[in-house]
Amino acid sequence: MLTFYSDRQALHAPARELNNGEWMDFAESTDRPKAILKAIGKVLEPSDHGDDAILAVHDADYLAFLKSAHDLWLAQGRSGDAIGYTYPVRRRRKLDLERIDGRLGLYGFDAATPIASGTFEAAYWGAQTALDALEAIVTGGENRAFALCRPPGHHAGRDYCGGYCYFNNAAIVAQQARLRGLGPVAILDVDYHHGNGTQDIFYEDGDVFFASIHADPAMDYPYYWGHADERGEKEGEGTTLNLPLPRGTAWLSYESALSRALDAIAAFGARFLIVSYGADTFDGDPISHFALQTEDMQRIGSAVAALGLPTVAIMEGGYNIEALGENVSAFLSGLESG
Repeated sequence: MLTFYSDRQALHAPARELNNGEWMDFAESTDRPKAILKAIGKVLEPSDHGDDAILAVHDADYLAFLKSAHDLWLAQGRSGDAIGYTYPVRRRRKLDLERIDGRLGLYGFDAATPIASGTFEAAYWGAQTALDALEAIVTGGENRAFALCRPPGHHAGRDYCGGYCYFNNAAIVAQQARLRGLGPVAILDVDYHHGNGTQDIFYEDGDVFFASIHADPAMDYPYYWGHADERGEKEGEGTTLNLPLPRGTAWLSYESALSRALDAIAAFGARFLIVSYGADTFDGDPISHFALQTEDMQRIGSAVAALGLPTVAIMEGGYNIEALGENVSAFLSGLESG
């Protein structure tokens, strides 16, 4: 299985985040890809596909904001990383705001997603990494490929960042896959946290099926999305499947939810699959609360492989640095076995 990664993704290096009322070291650190690369070995440098595929998913004004946000932050007399503090929770709309503080709230939804000097470039190359994984399948004859994307993407919506995410790599690949005739397309999100951005992008779209297995948002981030009654709207009604699980979930319960998600993907008639893979379901992840073991990561990969679909796996979360490489390697081993 071919794996893609660019060292430019390490340019995103915020110093800290606001979490539970306290400043803490930024959890989505550059140590994450280092740990994964050490475990999986050889990777390929992605090509530059430009902005077009990103703009097929993300709003042009949002893209321009990400390019300029940190420079604007510094130009207005600030230092360090750009972090918002006020957000439009009602009647959110496009506005021409001069201060960077207002723009940060306009294009974001939390204070845990700083924009640093290298954030745009890192996120841009994360998207290029995902697109090269798709290209390996479309033109390279591969059946499966892995995009080591960092920063992750599944919390990013069409015109907003959040949850450490800036560009939605899974959505970018899904859109390009169907534009290139690979549909129907399905996205399976197995990160501990619900992929609210991915759901939002395709919520009214009947051509992309989104299934997510995640921590119950009544208890865990992102709280406001990912509840079981969210099933899609308009043409997309019935093409969203949320399977929230309680804290402490171990393999037996998780396997049942996974089987249900995979059955739904098969029933949808998917011909192409994207997996938003998060290793933060691991027992011992510092910011998550499931109880999966390393061998369960391989089981997830094997179950996905059993669908027999061309598959791009995209890295999302996972914050136990000591175990991260082994967990990702186990998942890829299972995915490759099919």
